[in-house]
Amino acid sequence: MTDSAPDKAPRRVRVRAPELIGKGGWLNTGGQQYTLADLRGRIVVLDFWTFCCVNCLHVLDELRELEEKHRDTVVVIGVHSPKFVHEAEHQAVVDAVERYGVGHPVLDDPELATWKQYAVRAWPTLVVIDPEGYVVAQHAGEGHVHAIERLVAELEAEHEAKGTLRRGDGPYVAPEPEPTALRFPGKALVLPGGNFLVSDTTRHQLVELAADGESVVRRIGSGARGFADGGAGTAAFNEPQGLALLDDTSVVVADTVNHALRRLDLASGAVTTLAGTGRQWWQGSPVSGPGRETDLSSPWDVALFDGRVWIAMAGIHQLWTYDPEAGTVAVAAGTTNEGLVDGPVAEAWFAQPSGLAVSADGQRLWIADSETSALRWADREGVVHTAVGTGLFDFGHRDGAAGQALLQHPLGVTALPDGSVAVSDTYNHALRRYDPATGEVTTLATDLREPSDAVLVGGDVVVVESARHRLTRLRLPEEAVRVEAVAHRTQRAATEVAPGKLRLDVVFQAPAGQKLDTRYGPSTRLLVSSTPADLLLQGEGADTDLSRTLELNPGIEEGVLHVSAMAASCDDDPAIEYPACHVHQQDWGVPVRLTEGGADRLPLVLAGMDPQ
Repeated sequence: MTDSAPDKAPRRVRVRAPELIGKGGWLNTGGQQYTLADLRGRIVVLDFWTFCCVNCLHVLDELRELEEKHRDTVVVIGVHSPKFVHEAEHQAVVDAVERYGVGHPVLDDPELATWKQYAVRAWPTLVVIDPEGYVVAQHAGEGHVHAIERLVAELEAEHEAKGTLRRGDGPYVAPEPEPTALRFPGKALVLPGGNFLVSDTTRHQLVELAADGESVVRRIGSGARGFADGGAGTAAFNEPQGLALLDDTSVVVADTVNHALRRLDLASGAVTTLAGTGRQWWQGSPVSGPGRETDLSSPWDVALFDGRVWIAMAGIHQLWTYDPEAGTVAVAAGTTNEGLVDGPVAEAWFAQPSGLAVSADGQRLWIADSETSALRWADREGVVHTAVGTGLFDFGHRDGAAGQALLQHPLGVTALPDGSVAVSDTYNHALRRYDPATGEVTTLATDLREPSDAVLVGGDVVVVESARHRLTRLRLPEEAVRVEAVAHRTQRAATEVAPGKLRLDVVFQAPAGQKLDTRYGPSTRLLVSSTPADLLLQGEGADTDLSRTLELNPGIEEGVLHVSAMAASCDDDPAIEYPACHVHQQDWGVPVRLTEGGADRLPLVLAGMDPQ
């Protein structure tokens, strides 16, 4: 359902905002608990997020400028709404708020109470509440902050005139910094001389540690969030993650929030940029080209495979490559659709690939596909396979045959000399092992705190314990650890829908002062699929209309509808020679249960308010 901006802006729909409820309480407020009444007079932006979700992390970065520019009128509140069981742990939310530099209050809502009150269906979702306590806009996905800023300016003027705007300091109270050598480190690398190089993600630095894994040899990067080349003391990173040796003299760095690949000269400590512009890749951006001229999206890990640097492009669910000789980048695998689909690299689907490793024989590129809780690999013939994992909504800690084994949001993979692979099973706080020879999954170690990577040193494995801010050395055990099996599904309640015909409406209203961009053809796109595949009898596939009639198989009781929507809008002012254009996009995975008397319409709000 689309609605381009009319000549005269319509009167805003206003709905009374439900109260903010969260069993975990408030963070970043100095211990103060808040209600909506306490925030009356301010423009409130609710950011429904969960810390596993890379799109949510993108929105955190989008919001920083808005928060700074309107700090005396706007209060951003993160409502943490977990997908994984681990994300419902209060300490894990506390850690994530510090890890990602969240500079506003956060309500910890482990039971999704506020999520349900606001009828949210996707991470991330932004809801705008006016100074009188009414919901005036809702946006799902990324790329909406420009529209929210425009709305904020309108609300400031309107409520200043009415006398209902209250300016002043917000409720945010910064936490006290902790004096640890590392702070939420991401990935590690063994250097040619035996020292370790660690991405000290939250402090925006690389840290070289001595062979003991503890003594700091040097720090690379200023420690301030930024994007600048230069010497060890002046170069700037933004939440760096993956590391790989280019050769004996240099390291390639996945500079995640800068959407860039950087090169570290090991001798001098100098940092230069290999690829990325600092801008995030959007649909329609080039998918290959000179490295320094091509946008990337949250590169999370890197590995040298078959003469090229492979990039786990977590932000768009793909693998890309960087050619060191040509200085070019290109898509290597994935369609940008989020999910678990094997097959030829051009057709495979990934979901936030976050860890890469090359097998001992050099024939496989192992992939930690975090959002599907899966271990996957790409072979030299250009085909993607899954070893462990079933999809976006099933996860847990279960050993045994790989076909029924479960992981929980793994971020790292490490090739072992015998051909097996160790998995940093991040949200299970464990190190797991998959053996292709036997098809079995076992547990090597438990009681690790959010392990995100591991490297081999002789007969030991050194694990990056991200949430304990350290490297931990383990002897590879002769026997596996016995762990009681647990299996989980996402906590989100299924939407009850009627079998048969179901009207899917993606609601998109172009922001005020903009219209749909139809200069080069249709400006909208809707892609629909399902798990299981035979849930959909009709309505699967891609089209340009944001409304579609689906037919659901009455013989299937429950499943997931995968919906991906995109809309492009541009400034609607003929006097502007080069109008600013914006892409709005979101992927939904909507669990559904087929019941007689269920809904016959499924509205998903991309931007605006559902008029029905």
